Amino acid sequence: MTIAEQIKADLATHLRQGDKALPCKLTLDALAKHYGVSMTPVRNAVEDLVQMGAIQRLENGRLAPGRVSSRTLATLVRQPSLAGNRQNLEEAVRREVVQRSLRQDGEFLREQATAEQFGTGRTAVRQIFSRLAGAGMLEHVPRRGWRVKPYKKEDTLDYLVVRESLELKAMDLARPRFVQEELELLLAGNQSGKGSAPRLDDALHDYWIDRCGNRYIQEFFDRYSVFYNTLFNSAVRDDATRHSMAVEHCEIVEALLEKDWRGARRALSHHIGDQQDNVERMIAALRD
Repeated sequence: MTIAEQIKADLATHLRQGDKALPCKLTLDALAKHYGVSMTPVRNAVEDLVQMGAIQRLENGRLAPGRVSSRTLATLVRQPSLAGNRQNLEEAVRREVVQRSLRQDGEFLREQATAEQFGTGRTAVRQIFSRLAGAGMLEHVPRRGWRVKPYKKEDTLDYLVVRESLELKAMDLARPRFVQEELELLLAGNQSGKGSAPRLDDALHDYWIDRCGNRYIQEFFDRYSVFYNTLFNSAVRDDATRHSMAVEHCEIVEALLEKDWRGARRALSHHIGDQQDNVERMIAALRD
């Protein structure tokens, strides 16, 4: 599906819900800013919607919702939403950056080439690159492009030391705010996979970080976890590793449910320490 088709489907969803459901003003400029793309795919999407009557062009040139049937709009609504595609796009670009980092790839990333690689617009890529630069994954070099931060084992070890200290503190601070039903849901999201594929859910880490009430701890993870979470998730490449991590997650949550605070801290420390081994195995596989 092209970007224009994605925009057309998303706009049809809003138009079907009524004028007030529109995500922004019905102008080409406002739509381009909302979707984070150039004017061309927006113009193409709008023209298609004008031709089918979903949008009408007034005598003064302005755009307004059309008067086509809900059934006609429904044929477009069934297409994948742009919001989901935007999230998938950012995750895909992030993984590409991490892979380049691990390979020590010194070649500059170009916005236009990356846009063509992922079938999107240059504006959307620039916005993603800017967010990744804010997370320390990229550096913008004027007139040359975006340079990927090369992976260093020492950086990862240093991060894990700080992460362990701060995450254990976050768990301690969040303890009064734990809810049994929520912990049980976290446990259900992590299963070792006896007789089936392992089920792994990293939401438990965010659970106590979000509830710790310390903004400095939260800002550390907001700042640095984008790169390292992508790195660690990329290292979970086989069922054996997923099984091991799911077991560790379950040990942490089960200890919390039993109010075994020391046991939960030990399990979390062990789990964090295993991340470096997973990354080293992934790097060895990449080299092979």
